[in-house]
Amino acid sequence: MKILHTSDWHIGRTFHQHSTAEALASVLDALVEAVRDHAVDVVVVAGDVFDSSTPSAAAVEELDRVLIALRRTGAAVVVTSGNHDSPARLGAKAAFARESGVHVVTRPEDHATPVTLEDEHGSVHFYGIAYLEPALIRHVWPDQRLAHQADAIGFALDNIRADLAERGGRSVVLAHTFVSGAEGESCESERGITAGGLDRVPVPTFDGVTYAALGHIHGRHTLAPHVRYSGAPLHLSFSEQDKPRGAWLVTLDAAGLGAVDWLDLPVPRPLATLTGTLDELLTDAAHAAHESSWVRAILTDDARPDDPMRRLQRRFPHCALLEFRPSRVDDSVAPTDPRRLATLTDQQVMAEFLSFVRGGEGPTEAEAAILDDLVGHVAGTEAAR
Repeated sequence: MKILHTSDWHIGRTFHQHSTAEALASVLDALVEAVRDHAVDVVVVAGDVFDSSTPSAAAVEELDRVLIALRRTGAAVVVTSGNHDSPARLGAKAAFARESGVHVVTRPEDHATPVTLEDEHGSVHFYGIAYLEPALIRHVWPDQRLAHQADAIGFALDNIRADLAERGGRSVVLAHTFVSGAEGESCESERGITAGGLDRVPVPTFDGVTYAALGHIHGRHTLAPHVRYSGAPLHLSFSEQDKPRGAWLVTLDAAGLGAVDWLDLPVPRPLATLTGTLDELLTDAAHAAHESSWVRAILTDDARPDDPMRRLQRRFPHCALLEFRPSRVDDSVAPTDPRRLATLTDQQVMAEFLSFVRGGEGPTEAEAAILDDLVGHVAGTEAAR
């Protein structure tokens, strides 16, 4: 059985206030062609199908278009919801879609109920784990300790392994989460999904399954031969500019995991970060190759030049982001400097505020727990919208 592992389509996303609709459509069309060319049997999409929990009509229509195109290749499709998706909206037509070979899993309770497909070697069980926000699922399993993502994913995998032990056969798990060892802490286009910062799930959590198709991190990553992120099919921030775009082609044979190969997808417009004074960026012939790229310009002028964006866009029409980093700066950084605050978690920011107003005394252990619960509740509410 050939499986194409993709994730994080983020339909409806903007790139520095520019629509990504046309670019993403061209990349997803290429993905459909790859499915056809490689005779893929199953396409799995591991969460964040939409960029918003309230997708526009155009975004919903685009998803329908791509799913229909994938089904016309003959491939089945298994889709799970991520932290950007609304389970209710993404799963609204799940019952009808299932009849056409598109399996949409958005209910946390369904994580141990597989979609079972057959090949010449027998059954392959696809377990879709909808994004598990602990604050939203504790009431479903009140006897379980589900404080963090690691708890929730571990609980789900225990149930999956128990179900798999009874069924037998090979298995594929779809999960949208942050697993230890993955890059992504500095990924500008993806927000944290847990209280207390990045709550890492240990790689051994996925022991006992044939393949784990992960989503959430926007760059390709291999954590174990059978545990991988495919990354997003489109560059969504300049922090991703050097990361390849594509999908994993996973082949299951009679013994289990056979081969895993990377399939590149086209990059409609490359991204480039250019650093120098404004005059250097406007005149240096070395930058000619980037005149049609998305450009992030980092200006090192000691004084801010007049109207720099307009002047840059004369040479680089797709200059989307402008930053100022003077070559001579004061080494002292104020506690409220935005660059410093951007490195802190929400809890750390609130802890520093309490320390400031109390004259050096930070939150107590009980207060820190309240802050964790508060941030978790806000994150859960946002994910459920």
